[in-house]
Amino acid sequence: MRKYIYIFLTGFLLLNSCSTGQKSLEQGNYYDAIMKAVGRLSSDPDNRKASQVISEGYPLSVTYYQEEIDKILTSNDPFKWKRTLEIMQTVNQMSDEIRRVPAARKLVPSPKMYTSELTDVQNRAAQEFYDAGLDALSRKTREAAKQAYFHFLNADALVRGFKDTQQKMLLAKNIATLNVVVEQIPVNGKFEYSAQFFYDNVFQMLNERFQEKDFVHFFSPEQAEQAKLKFPDMVLQMGFYDFFIDRPQHSEEQLELNKQIEEKYTVKISKDSTVTRTRMIPKKGKIKILTDQVASGGLLELKTVEFQSQKIVFTDKIPGQYMWQNKYGIFVGDNEVLDKDLSNILKNKMIMPPPAQDMFVLFTKPIFNQLADKLTNYFRQYN
Repeated sequence: MRKYIYIFLTGFLLLNSCSTGQKSLEQGNYYDAIMKAVGRLSSDPDNRKASQVISEGYPLSVTYYQEEIDKILTSNDPFKWKRTLEIMQTVNQMSDEIRRVPAARKLVPSPKMYTSELTDVQNRAAQEFYDAGLDALSRKTREAAKQAYFHFLNADALVRGFKDTQQKMLLAKNIATLNVVVEQIPVNGKFEYSAQFFYDNVFQMLNERFQEKDFVHFFSPEQAEQAKLKFPDMVLQMGFYDFFIDRPQHSEEQLELNKQIEEKYTVKISKDSTVTRTRMIPKKGKIKILTDQVASGGLLELKTVEFQSQKIVFTDKIPGQYMWQNKYGIFVGDNEVLDKDLSNILKNKMIMPPPAQDMFVLFTKPIFNQLADKLTNYFRQYN
């Protein structure tokens, strides 16, 4: 029993020393040390080690962070005010925690707080991001415009409505966004409806994977016309080629089925007693399996063309095929010889193959998944 009490107390003391922040303080992690020590005092106001961490560590932390601010502000760091703001906020978070816990407040009656300086530093940090955004915009490339967008976004996050950041964000987003027109799919007239169904699914998929917040925007020809988009960046073209539907094929297979079935029977061995015995009973049957099938196949070719230069920047071909099949059967004999698969075949009936329109849709389904991944992977590089 004493052994278990000793183990418990040892574990408790180790936990106590680790959570007072002493180790973090020794490593120079002032923020973590102070936050842990204050947390310990909130539940154990008389904790000696936590009190010692705050008494010794808090003055050191304030001095350290002020030195960091001085060092940053004399550097050539383009975002020195943003880094200064982060340090000030760190000090304020520590001080807020100390003010919140009475035991800690007794140790540090007047914790350091950056208040009046904070607004000025926030404005200077916002100006840094704003200037960085203007510089990126001046480079007049899509990638630089994307950087500019996030710089203006950061400036607006620091100071809501800072200068004309909203307008600059819109300008940068427009320059950075790749506008792609997805052309309709040219097909044989009798498959026009099915091709439109495929096109609509592709267009919906692209707009789900690349949304308004992204830097790739897809337009249908009608949408491009409505938006007066005369000069898109790229045009995505797709076309089905060599689509075929074979003639229906019919085959028949006849099977002889045999199976031994165990049967129990009763035998009277005396006037007043019987015994149960088993015997194997042969069961037989014949099944004719009839199979109707129709094969279809073809090729989807896709390519992405730069609108201005008419240069093909991406091309691929995706083959696809679909086999429609229906199995049904005729059976005579003992049902015991049928397994699950054969029983399911017998439940089927002879049906007509799907019409050509439906065969076209079924043929495109396995192609769609491949196409979705290829297009997503390609356009992701612009996002």
